[in-house]
Amino acid sequence: MPALGGCVTSGTSSDKPAESNAEKTAENPLGVKADAPLEVVVFKGGYGDEYAVKAEATYQQKYPQAKIDHKGLQKVGEAMQPRFVAGTPPDVVDNTGAGRLDIATLVGASQVTDLADLLDAPSLDQPGTKVRDTLLPGVVDDGTFAGKTVALNFTYTVWGLWYSKSLFAERGWTYPKTWDEMVALCGEIKKTGVAPWTYQGKYPEYVNDPLLSMAAKTGGADLVKAVDNLQPGAWKQDGLVQAATAFAELAGQGYLMTGSEALSHTEAQAAWCQKKAAFIPCGSWLESEQKGVAPAGFDMVMGTVPARSSSDKLPVTAVQAASSESFLVPAKAKNPAGGQEYLRILFSKQSATAFAEANSTLPAVAGATDGLTLSSGLGSVRDAVTAAGSDTFTYRFRTWYAPLAKAVDDATGELVNKRISPADWSTRIQKAADAVAKDSTVTKFTR
Repeated sequence: MPALGGCVTSGTSSDKPAESNAEKTAENPLGVKADAPLEVVVFKGGYGDEYAVKAEATYQQKYPQAKIDHKGLQKVGEAMQPRFVAGTPPDVVDNTGAGRLDIATLVGASQVTDLADLLDAPSLDQPGTKVRDTLLPGVVDDGTFAGKTVALNFTYTVWGLWYSKSLFAERGWTYPKTWDEMVALCGEIKKTGVAPWTYQGKYPEYVNDPLLSMAAKTGGADLVKAVDNLQPGAWKQDGLVQAATAFAELAGQGYLMTGSEALSHTEAQAAWCQKKAAFIPCGSWLESEQKGVAPAGFDMVMGTVPARSSSDKLPVTAVQAASSESFLVPAKAKNPAGGQEYLRILFSKQSATAFAEANSTLPAVAGATDGLTLSSGLGSVRDAVTAAGSDTFTYRFRTWYAPLAKAVDDATGELVNKRISPADWSTRIQKAADAVAKDSTVTKFTR
């Protein structure tokens, strides 16, 4: 990633986009030149790219003279790096998937367009409402770097603990609201021969999510900001140590399924679908990922991370949520106005609703699932977002500082496998955070 990111800083100041603006009107708020070609590059991953093609068809109807070039790719970064270097990027890039371009590096090299005009433009199908006001909480912030919003994320991910509603009903188990209730329930579950928890052991970031969610609920927004802003001693905060202690307790009492550490995400999730474990931590993509794996009647649902104590600063309904599937308009695009207009179409309510129906995934557009008959998983995610209201939170250090993210993941893997203590966990991560803070070659961001 550093090598890939470093390459995109190349190019010269003479590499400027062709003039592509027309007069801005009520019907054409972004000043799109009607006959300007449009090139769209989309990550063709788990969601496919049909949703993007549909938005292109709408663009074509609106601008029939425009020639649209669509590319659905697996390795977006590998394909786009030389084009950013040459100053000939496409007009829209879905910068998603393994090996994607480092957005922080793109921002530092002034390679991405400020999307303020798009955000302040009227929504395509919600009259009287700006695009920015149609998005779920945190979406604009997720794409904002150094005060400029340079990316818009199309899907909305919520993290929590997943369980089978039918299994819990069958056994008479009630989802816990507090950590004490969780520990007590785990004891009851273990007596039945079912492991209370499993997790995607080869990728410890999965178990990191509920740990960091618990910490955020305990310490509130100030704790999250201190972590993201690399403040001295941030990882020594009581909320983080308490959360680490809770997960060390989970492991210490034998409530993690034996062998979980060696499992990939697909293996752990398959074991959970076979009812070998009651809980698994994951983001809201889990249901879509388990199609064809989960048995009929499994009825998977997501619950929020239980409260650590009655003195938590955020309510138990608070959830960690962030947008993903990141779209940007390169600064040197030939048709930046068209790129932003394409995103205005993609982020319309009609487009987002069609995406939700096809992919069982919550889009970043508010109200996109209204009136739909939702699956058990997506319905539980929608209900969690509704219950949380403004009490959503997300950490940004993972996006901003990849080395720190890896250090946190590695330390949490060691913690839940009883190889380090909560105090050691805190000290180890703080050392990594301090190293990032002192590294003058790393661009710093604050919130």
